[in-house]
Amino acid sequence: MNDKNPYFKFEDLQVYQKALDFVDAVYVVTKTFPKNETYQLTSQFQRAAISIALNISEGQGRTNAQFNRFIQISIGSVNECVVCSTIAFRLGYIKEDQDVLFRRQLEELSKMLSGLTKYLKK
Repeated sequence: MNDKNPYFKFEDLQVYQKALDFVDAVYVVTKTFPKNETYQLTSQFQRAAISIALNISEGQGRTNAQFNRFIQISIGSVNECVVCSTIAFRLGYIKEDQDVLFRRQLEELSKMLSGLTKYLKK
């Protein structure tokens, strides 16, 4: 009997791992948001961050055209996270350095997802 966790191919994708790192960061920061944001900005930011990784995992293993569509959805979620970070900064829930850090992570994810899209179109 094997004691290791089952393996899924999408887990090898660096963009998937980076997306999980971003989810971790969002959860840490949103814990500090006001309680009145629990079902609003906090929830939206967390769901958008999770959506990046979920769509990568859901699309992998399908046809290239189908995978590309899921990657496009992930890119949309990246953009949604940019807006959530901006709102959090403007409302004073995060400092400018945290907003910049999120934007850098999201820029990297966006570039990686765009690169994956180009690869899938070949």
